[in-house]
Amino acid sequence: MASLPPKFDVTRNDIARVVAAFYEMVRQHPGLGPVFAVHVEDWPGHEAKIVDFWANAILHERSYDGNPLKVHRDAGNVRPGMFEAWLALFDMTLKRELSETQAAAWSALAHRIGRSLRAGVVEKVKGPGGVPILR
Repeated sequence: MASLPPKFDVTRNDIARVVAAFYEMVRQHPGLGPVFAVHVEDWPGHEAKIVDFWANAILHERSYDGNPLKVHRDAGNVRPGMFEAWLALFDMTLKRELSETQAAAWSALAHRIGRSLRAGVVEKVKGPGGVPILR
């Protein structure tokens, strides 16, 4: 069985570089840093898992085993409004680490995934009367 070509031109090393740079900025972010700090004790292990996630999504590798929607929904401190900050920081990282074409392609994929995760969190986070809490 022939393997699928990458969705766009990046390597696993590019992915690892982006993930490392992104999480370095996340740890310093006043809104996102504390959210991640509650859940991530082993940063190298977390980053390796996220590299596997993106390698699966972009390169069609089968090294990732997880359920990002469940993780985000079950975290307890992830709110729908956080995805905007997450994506802005991720876009900034992509622009710093990759070519314009690579960054645009990866950003489009990240925004699609982010919309899906946000929708899943909105579905879980509801106020009185079942009204979604969007922030």
